[in-house]
Amino acid sequence: CGVVVFVCVYREKMASSTLDVSRAELALVVMYLNKAEARDKLCRAIQYGSKFLSGGQPGTAQNVDKSTSLARKVFRLFKFVNDLHGLISHVPKGTPLPLVLLGKSKNALLSTFLFLDQIVWLGRSGIYKNKERAELLGRISLFCWMGSSVCTTLVELGEIGRLSSSMKKIEKGLTNGNKYQDEEYRAKLKKSNERSLALIKSAMDIVVAAGLLQLSPEKITPRVTGAFGFITSIISCYQVTQHLSSSFSTTTTHLPSSSNLYMSLNKHSCFLHVPRSKNSEAYVRIWVQVVVISERFCNKHVLYLGFLMHTFQFITNVNQTPKF
Repeated sequence: CGVVVFVCVYREKMASSTLDVSRAELALVVMYLNKAEARDKLCRAIQYGSKFLSGGQPGTAQNVDKSTSLARKVFRLFKFVNDLHGLISHVPKGTPLPLVLLGKSKNALLSTFLFLDQIVWLGRSGIYKNKERAELLGRISLFCWMGSSVCTTLVELGEIGRLSSSMKKIEKGLTNGNKYQDEEYRAKLKKSNERSLALIKSAMDIVVAAGLLQLSPEKITPRVTGAFGFITSIISCYQVTQHLSSSFSTTTTHLPSSSNLYMSLNKHSCFLHVPRSKNSEAYVRIWVQVVVISERFCNKHVLYLGFLMHTFQFITNVNQTPKF
């Protein structure tokens, strides 16, 4: 029977690619575990978007701003450990001493901000009863965040300058004259663009911190604070997306090519051309087309979860013995 032949061939392929499937599943788990940061940034966009809409006036938008701000603090529980680890970690060789000191200062200030922010959450949730001290610690934490944003801005300026000088050296050493064909130059250019985006974000975060501290309430109004905070939140969401995409692509570098899968299944699906197996053939062609389209227009690895789900549906159908 053609169906039996196809099932045998397909099972052999599945047995040989068990390790590849395991890699894909582990990569999806990693993506899931890293989504807390993405959810925090999305909530941040909602928070500052609501602040912009409310303009500091009582109403629904201000209630959303306050409730989202409190909810975000849960996502940041024990997050100060990340920057504490960065504070005691080694720095890359060749980094200038001023940039090293600025980077360590940023880690120390940001870690302090995140630690004090937990006490603020305890105060606003009613666990910590001393409200005055909680508000004082909250204000100190905002000053720490502002200081870390200043340090980040200076670090990014220094790193962009270093990248610019190294890119100029690469340009001088090129013989063909087309710098964009040089792999090292393209890598430096990509890093420079990422640093420039981080510079814009950190500089705008200084304004956001000044607005939350009400250092200049006449110029930095709640609406201005909300607008700047919303823009930096969108930038943060983009940065997290890029990080997840690159991490998932790195994890799935050994996954089978979707083009090869398409050719293989398109070849063996001819065994399913029987009246009682039209559903199985439809499953094959549907999920193969999904993978091919995603490879052309999207990041093919992002849709691999759907790929595995359709595979499961297909196996379930072909394992049902047809009645002729």
